[in-house]
Amino acid sequence: MMLDVILLGTGGTMPLKNRWLSSCLVKYMGHSVLFDCGEGTQIALKQSENKFKPIDILCITHFHADHISGLPGFLLSMSNEGRCEPVTIIGPVGLKRVVQSLCVIAPGLPFGLRLLEYPSDIQELVFGDIKITPFQAEHGIPCLGYNLKLHRAGKFDIEKAKKHHVPMKIWGQLQKQKKVLYEGVEYQSSMVLGAQRKGLKITYCTDTRPTENIIAHAKNADLLIYEGMFGDNEKLPRAIETGHSLFSEAGELAKAAGVKKLWLTHYSPSLTEPMEYENAVKSIFPNTEIGYDGKQESLFFSE
Repeated sequence: MMLDVILLGTGGTMPLKNRWLSSCLVKYMGHSVLFDCGEGTQIALKQSENKFKPIDILCITHFHADHISGLPGFLLSMSNEGRCEPVTIIGPVGLKRVVQSLCVIAPGLPFGLRLLEYPSDIQELVFGDIKITPFQAEHGIPCLGYNLKLHRAGKFDIEKAKKHHVPMKIWGQLQKQKKVLYEGVEYQSSMVLGAQRKGLKITYCTDTRPTENIIAHAKNADLLIYEGMFGDNEKLPRAIETGHSLFSEAGELAKAAGVKKLWLTHYSPSLTEPMEYENAVKSIFPNTEIGYDGKQESLFFSE
């Protein structure tokens, strides 16, 4: 099992000729989750050779244009690819008003929109083996980070299956399903599986000051995707004023959270060469990678 992660856009505030605005795609077993939908996201998705139709869930961090202004066109492109199933959109309080206003220019969608505001409508969303949990960031307006966790079941335990007198014919089914009805008897997957194993965790958080709450939610993530609005430490007053983070602060946060890997994203338009600050942030958190449009990686279960 694996998760495919693709940075579609790594820009903040406004796009550059080689940098679209914020967006990130996570794919799993024929389904996809999109984080943020800045202007140009549908173009970036096409350039990455991915599809609109499999995207079931959109997670919006906040309502600044560089994170949501691409939504109407994106939904229309989903329609043009033949999407008919409902689409879930998660975001801060105010999501319903904002999305309904944007969709004035995207009328007649052939699928419904399930709009969930955190924390009033949702605390976490379970979709198959994936669980998405929003949490509060700090940006001066309501702003969310997200954890995406991929569940991993325990190993098949033949002795446990025999102990519970589970028929051999349904062993395979119970490894894939929570319960199976066989010859009038209901059997649970817990009757044949051992303890749950470590899954995969991605934390996505952009447009925020570093906080203890973010550190707590990012704890032990396999991948932290976090904003690096400014590379120069002298920009700290500007970062505090605008509710953003420095590269160095991202490194310190990743270190404190004990994550495996840090991807930086959401750069200021004035930061045209983020690679210039790579060594500085790696001196704080060595397993840092400078994000760029189209960057992708597959995350696999550890043995």
